[in-house]
Amino acid sequence: MKLVIISGRSGSGKSIALHVLEDLGYFAIDNLPIGLLSALPSHLPSSNQRIAASIDARNIATDPMGIQPHLNALRANGVAASIIYLDSDEATLIERFNATRRKHPLSSEKISLAEAIEAEAQLLETIAEQADLRIDTSSLSIYDLRDIIAQQISSTSPRTVALQFQSFGFKRGAPKDCDYIFDVRCLPNPYWETHLRGFTGQDQPVIDFLNQDFSVRAMISDISGFLDKWLPSIIASSRSYITVGIGCTGGQHRSVFVAEELSKRFQHQYPQTLVRHRDLSQAVKEHH
Repeated sequence: MKLVIISGRSGSGKSIALHVLEDLGYFAIDNLPIGLLSALPSHLPSSNQRIAASIDARNIATDPMGIQPHLNALRANGVAASIIYLDSDEATLIERFNATRRKHPLSSEKISLAEAIEAEAQLLETIAEQADLRIDTSSLSIYDLRDIIAQQISSTSPRTVALQFQSFGFKRGAPKDCDYIFDVRCLPNPYWETHLRGFTGQDQPVIDFLNQDFSVRAMISDISGFLDKWLPSIIASSRSYITVGIGCTGGQHRSVFVAEELSKRFQHQYPQTLVRHRDLSQAVKEHH
C-alpha cells in the first residue's frame, strides 16, 4: 500500500492537491484524524493500494503523540508513506482568506487571522519538518499546483526518486520548498549585455555567453560534486522527492541556465529529473 499524506496551512492548496491525487487514482480521505493513520491498512479493502489523506492543524492538535508514531507503525507494516507539505507566505494566505471571505479554522473573536495563521504554523511544525516534498504555493496558480503534484507523484515509484531543479529570482524571494538553495548571483550577468537582455537561459545566445566563462563551468561542477556526494545519503533516508533551488537576481538568465545544465547532468543517474523555472515567465514580461 502507498499512502500520501497532504498537510499544510489553511489556504495553501491542500484540497487542490487531494483532488489531483484522487484524479490520479488514489482513494482520497479529507481531514483525517491523525489517530486513525496507523489503522488505515486494517480498515480499507485490499484493493485500495493507493491512499491520499489530508491532515490539518486541528487534527494534529488533538493528538499529543504527534505523527511520528503513526508513520513508524505504517512503515513497519510495509506501507510506503510519504508527506507532501504545502505552504504560502503569510501575506498571500491573508489575501486568499480575504478574497474568499472564509473563516480560518483557528481564528475566533479573540484570535485574529494573522495570529491564527502563525499559530497554525507552530502546530504543523513537526509534520513540516518530516515532509518528503514541500511546495511553496505563494506564486503558483491552481493549474501550476496541479501540474507539480501530478508530475511529482506520477514520476515517482518506491524505487525511484524525483529530483527537481528549480530556478528562481531572489528579487521575488527565496522559495520555501527547496531542500538546498545555491546562489549563482556571483556569475557574469547577461542582463548587462544589452543584446542579451531579452533572451533567457534557455536561448542559445545566453547559453553561449555563459558557457564560455570559467566561473560558470566551475560553479556547475561544484554543485554537481556536492549533489553527487550527498544525494545517495538523502535518498537512503527514505526521501522520494528532492528539490534543488538555483537562484540569481531575476530568475531569467543565470539560474535558468544552471538549472538546465544540472538537469542534463543528473538525468542519466536519476531518470525522474525535473526542471521548473519559477520566475521565468514573469521576468520575461518585465523586459518586454
